[in-house]
Amino acid sequence: MNKLTQIKSKIRYKLFSSVFKSRIKTNVSRGEQLLLMQQYKMMHAQRMNLQSFRDVGFQEFSGTDEDGILLYIYALLGTSNKVLVDIGCATPYGSNSANLILNHQWTGLLLDGSHDAVDLTNSFYASFPMVRNHAPIAIKSFVTAENINTLIKDSGIEGDIDLLSIDIDGVDFWVWKAIDVINPRVVIVEYQPVLGAEESLTVPYKADFYRHDYEINSDPGKIVYAGASLAAFNKLAKDKGYSLVACNTQEFNAFFIRDDVNNGKFPEIPLSDCFMHPRTKKAMDEFFIKVKSLPWDNV
Repeated sequence: MNKLTQIKSKIRYKLFSSVFKSRIKTNVSRGEQLLLMQQYKMMHAQRMNLQSFRDVGFQEFSGTDEDGILLYIYALLGTSNKVLVDIGCATPYGSNSANLILNHQWTGLLLDGSHDAVDLTNSFYASFPMVRNHAPIAIKSFVTAENINTLIKDSGIEGDIDLLSIDIDGVDFWVWKAIDVINPRVVIVEYQPVLGAEESLTVPYKADFYRHDYEINSDPGKIVYAGASLAAFNKLAKDKGYSLVACNTQEFNAFFIRDDVNNGKFPEIPLSDCFMHPRTKKAMDEFFIKVKSLPWDNV
C-alpha cells in the first residue's frame, strides 16, 4: 500500500469513527425484525405466497438491502448456532454481519486487513452492553488461500456455521475455494457485475494481490480489476453443494444456500436474474469492453 493510500484510509476511518459514535438508534428495531420473522414463518407454514427477495430487503447496517434478505432467509431456514465468519468485514456500517450480531445475538469471526477497521469494529461492539459479553472476534490479517483455514480454526470455529461472507475485493474466488475447515449453511459473495452472466472469470491467484495496484482509470470513474464473475462463483458453489437463491437489489452480492439445508424452501434462480438492474446493464455496456482483455482466469 503506498503512502497516499494509507493517508486516505486513515482520514476515511477517522470520519467514520465520528459518525458511528453518534449513531446509537437503529432504523429497523430488533422488535420489528422479530415480528417480521414471525410473519415470514407464518406465511410459510400456511403455504401462502412467499415474498420476492426484491421486496424483503432493508438496510440496517448493510451496504444495501442485505440485512433484510438475510432476515428473510433465516426466518424460513432457521439457525443452527448463530456463528458467522465475515472475511473483509471492514467497519460495521456496510457489513453483512453487524445486524445479526447486534440485533440477533450472533457471534463469530471478523477478518480485515486494516488496523483501523478492526479497531473501530472492536470499539463499536464494546459500546453495546447486549453484545459486549459475546462480542465477535475481530482480527487484523491479510487473508490468503494459504492462511484462511488456520485463521478460522485458531479462532475456535470449525464445522457447521450459519453464515460465511466474503468481500475482500481481490482473490475472493480462491479464498472460498480453499476454505474447508467450516461448512457454512449460507454464503454471501461479492461478484463483478461488469463481467456479465456468461463469463466464468476470476483474477489469477496471487497471495499478495492488492486491488489498488490494478485500478484502471476510466471516464467517469475507476474500474477495479479484482474478484470474480457470478458464473465463476456459481460453478464453485455447485462444486461445494450450494445453489444461488438471491442477489441484492444493486446486484453485486450473491446469496447461496447449502442444498442439504435448503430442502426446497428457496428455489434456485438463474444467473440472469442478477443482471436486471439498469445500473448493472449500464456498467456492463460501458465497462466490459475495458476489462475483457485483462488477464482473467477462465475457471
